[in-house]
Amino acid sequence: MRKLLNTLYITTPESYLSKDGMNVVVSVKQQEVFRIPVINIESIVTFGYMGASPGLMKLCTENNVSLTFLSPNGRFVSRIQGQTRGNVLLRKTQYQLAEDERWTLHVAQVMIGGKIQNYRNILRRYIRDYGDNEEVEDVVKAQEGFKRDVFRSTDKKTLSGVEGMAANRYFEVLPLLMTQQKDAFPFTGRNRRPPKDAVNAMLSLAYTLITNDITAALETVGLDPYVGFLHTLRPGRASLSLDMVEELRAYLGDRFVLSLINRRQITPSDFLYQGEKGVLLTDSGRRTFLTAWQNRKKETIVHPYLNEKIPVGLIPHAQAMLLARYMRNDIDDYPVFLIK
Repeated sequence: MRKLLNTLYITTPESYLSKDGMNVVVSVKQQEVFRIPVINIESIVTFGYMGASPGLMKLCTENNVSLTFLSPNGRFVSRIQGQTRGNVLLRKTQYQLAEDERWTLHVAQVMIGGKIQNYRNILRRYIRDYGDNEEVEDVVKAQEGFKRDVFRSTDKKTLSGVEGMAANRYFEVLPLLMTQQKDAFPFTGRNRRPPKDAVNAMLSLAYTLITNDITAALETVGLDPYVGFLHTLRPGRASLSLDMVEELRAYLGDRFVLSLINRRQITPSDFLYQGEKGVLLTDSGRRTFLTAWQNRKKETIVHPYLNEKIPVGLIPHAQAMLLARYMRNDIDDYPVFLIK
């Protein structure tokens, strides 16, 4: 496993990135404000439109550092990385398997089944920690039924329908998992583009960051992030990344957002409410969010399949590696990531 290096998050929209020797230099209004050796980071994520110098882009690609541009409110704009690594035969296998309806349905079922099981585990953990709750217990039972329906699905359209119903029921009770600041963070279900409340704004940003990490991980192991098995193939759409986000949303995204609220690390003052334009984090709120995100990635867990300690930030890399092994027939099935 790779050592988890730092991700450099640039949160000031007026920042411009350049290079000085083997250093990444961050400037604001032509004044240097920060620099770091490129060997100390594995990726750069910048919120804003000022951009980066061609020299900095070359430095990143030569050192396998991904450079991702997000809009100030966290929407993906573009991503730069060096040559795709890994065996060309693996990518050829991926493209062939993508045309196999039976194989792709199975992988999609495993990923969505894992997503639903992780929903159940989050809700069951709440019951263990805070006692019986009839509403939450009803949704736990419903999720078990949805998981059975996932593996009974005979096509991806049916599978997507089951996934949608499972997600709707889960988000119905998500507010009950807020043990602090419940009234300050109203939530009536998932919405996006733009997010209409603070919880959805944080969920959208978390999912964007997870997708970025998965895309980088897939590139690293030699897979094509744009050729997936569940999400429709579309130019510019990282379909395989979106497939793999499903199993990781609950653990990496939802639990993280809930912890920010319950620990009072984030408060309503960290958001801007813009009417029809939705809700977004303030500059200070975004810094708080990303600092906590980076700290979370450094925490270690025992991977449920590999049975070894890894940083949370390497979970996408571990899952990408396991998916590649499955495609090469090195293992019998894809071991979806499941939390306890």
